[in-house]
Amino acid sequence: MTVKERKKGFRLSYEQRNSVRGYAFILPWLIGFLVFYVGCLIQLVQFSFLDIKIDAATGSRIDNFVGLGNYIEAFTAHATFKQVLTSSVMDMLIDLPMIIFFSLFVSLMLNRKFKGRAVVRAIFFLPVILSADAVGAAITRAMELMNVGVSSTSQEMTMAGGVSVSYYIQLFGDLALPPALLEYIVGAVNRIATIIKGSGVQIILFIAALQSIPGSLYEVAKIEGATGYETLWKVTIPMLMPHIITNTIYTLVDRFTTSQVVQLANETYQRYNYGLSSVFSLTSTMITILILGLIVYLLNKRAFYYN
Repeated sequence: MTVKERKKGFRLSYEQRNSVRGYAFILPWLIGFLVFYVGCLIQLVQFSFLDIKIDAATGSRIDNFVGLGNYIEAFTAHATFKQVLTSSVMDMLIDLPMIIFFSLFVSLMLNRKFKGRAVVRAIFFLPVILSADAVGAAITRAMELMNVGVSSTSQEMTMAGGVSVSYYIQLFGDLALPPALLEYIVGAVNRIATIIKGSGVQIILFIAALQSIPGSLYEVAKIEGATGYETLWKVTIPMLMPHIITNTIYTLVDRFTTSQVVQLANETYQRYNYGLSSVFSLTSTMITILILGLIVYLLNKRAFYYN
């Protein structure tokens, strides 16, 4: 066998070369995950079965195996864990479609050519850049004021001309909108500050995805007589579906890291209750992984990957 024939025998196909590039791209993350994260995750599982005490005299750690005792305490004896876990999961599920829809809508607007486009893009990305404690406290305070104002005084608020906000809520109700949908819309108004704050990275990713769509697809759609609405659903959305999956993963993880259940786990850890804190962290992590896997599985069935 000649050298040329041997080289030809080891030649990779186009799909195989793309797979190699993909694995090479994620290799640094994979190494970091295996080296730094897997060990911590194993230790987290071990801690969840232990009652850990620190000897005040020697400073050494004393481990007492309690089996499922920490899990039983978390789900039966702890005063707030189940409530905080449920509210955190519901907040993630509520925020996810809002953030994805809002970031996609804004990216479609910002992808158009107009004067000052770079400045407007920077404004939407500012909440991510300016993540200092002072800015975060100011945004949190603004969110509290907005939530109180919309939720508790919506009956007294009036628009120009003396029409109250409750009138429009009642109007949508008279249009036979499902109560669950109406409540969701009102909740979206209450959470608008959270949605804007959590959409900066997603907007940038969507803009990059929109700019990578071949212009020939839009030219063909225009020649075929497709309307703007048809082009959106037949060309833009299918081409963006892989990036919608990426933004879904990012949004869920981002919402999880800032959720109340994570804060509860940190507070419990600071009180030196390491076993119970590990149960909180492990339970919320597993639930988030299950939700993420289910959503990605459903979205991936409708994803189109353009080569």
